Amino acid sequence: MYISLERESSPVDWCEDNYVVSPYIAEFVNTISNVLFLVLPPVLMSLHKPYANKCGKGIHIVWFLLIVVGLSSAYFHATLSLLGQLLDEMAILWVIMAGFSLWYPRAALPPSWREDPEGRRKFSVVCMLGATLATFLGFLQPVVNAFFLFTLSVPASVLLALQLKVENDVRVVSLGKRSILLWSLAIFCWVNDRLFCEFWSGIGFPYLHGFWHVLIFLASYTAIVLFAYFEVKNHIPGESPILRYYPVDEWQFGIPYVILDQPKLTNGKHH
Repeated sequence: MYISLERESSPVDWCEDNYVVSPYIAEFVNTISNVLFLVLPPVLMSLHKPYANKCGKGIHIVWFLLIVVGLSSAYFHATLSLLGQLLDEMAILWVIMAGFSLWYPRAALPPSWREDPEGRRKFSVVCMLGATLATFLGFLQPVVNAFFLFTLSVPASVLLALQLKVENDVRVVSLGKRSILLWSLAIFCWVNDRLFCEFWSGIGFPYLHGFWHVLIFLASYTAIVLFAYFEVKNHIPGESPILRYYPVDEWQFGIPYVILDQPKLTNGKHH
């Protein structure tokens, strides 16, 4: 299959009118609405440096992949090329698979891997091989991408909901509910832009896909912070995860991040 770099070679065209603002950018709002994918991940990398030093650099890979998602999505909406569409979809796939490989609950691993010290590494290898295979198949037949993305995003959401159900930290639960709400609003925008374009264009607002970009980024990065929190709480003994907000922790509406604090010792026991 020939992967075209030509403008408007993608079969997907979103609701926003093309080349209205600039003769060089097909969907202007859909392109610039990816800015959060480029601006916030470097901040999140900086905030999570102490976390990465203790728990591994994998979280930085996820932040980097979010930047790739933003660049790929901007390129796609600026050109509406088939290559741009595939790069956009593949980047999202790799973010999800990287998250699975890092934070999939150990209790949900195959029985033979749960107690195996190499179980997590083996699962990560399977995830990367799966992402590679899905990428290959997606380039052969782009419709396969939608299947993989839906198949993977649903269990990720279920896993987050199950973790929140047994969490007793009010701040963590609050952030989790916010993430799920943002995800729901993002899906609403995506579906309406795709299926009810005529209505939204008729009222002069064909920009819901741009709102999808903003909302899905906010939902995704908060979910990543939560999964990083649960990974420490469930799988790293001797460390206590704490959810903080930047720049002012009391607001709880800034940028959430995770720090680690060793539990205090009382009579030789952790508390």
